[in-house]
Amino acid sequence: MARKFRPLTSDILPDLPAGCSGCVFWESISVQPLRCGASCDPELAKEWVDEVSSEWGECGRVVVEDGEILGFIKYAPARLVPQARLMPAGAPDPDAVLIACMHIAPEARQRGLGKVLLQAALRDLTTRGERTVQSYATTRRGEYALSPVVGVEFLLRMGFTVVRPHPELPLMQLDLRSLASWTENLEAVLESLRLPLRVPRGAPVPNIREKSS
Repeated sequence: MARKFRPLTSDILPDLPAGCSGCVFWESISVQPLRCGASCDPELAKEWVDEVSSEWGECGRVVVEDGEILGFIKYAPARLVPQARLMPAGAPDPDAVLIACMHIAPEARQRGLGKVLLQAALRDLTTRGERTVQSYATTRRGEYALSPVVGVEFLLRMGFTVVRPHPELPLMQLDLRSLASWTENLEAVLESLRLPLRVPRGAPVPNIREKSS
């Protein structure tokens, strides 16, 4: 099976998983229910993607396998995500990139695609010179599939830490500068010793430097 990454563009939105194609939770300027698809406006969703892409660059990644979209991740500068200013944990750092949402199609879950998508996003942001990535997280396990925010346990496993605590929707952060430095130093040491790069399970860092297929 050929798995490929593609940029998230407005013309791809209609093909995203149900409840996500026209969802404008993060694009809304008023408080919205914390549920995918609770507020939908396909035209606004397309306009937002086009505007962010024009001003800042690609704002997400889509993973496609044999022509089928299995999942996507959406991100943008925090200042371009209106709903973030209304989150209960407080507004994100205006200089950070915000991971807005990530969704995996039901038939593709439990296959590690969430990790793959986030790593693809981190690679993209690292090569673009971004320094800090933030993301709101949900602590409610049973609602991951329907939530417009990412699960807290997943983000913790991927190296994020809590910067603004909240019982249900904490704000998490990952410093890309320290990750990139750590990876480069480790690779240099292993190269001098002529050892293969082996990283403890759960460490996402080395994959940041991999090229997407």
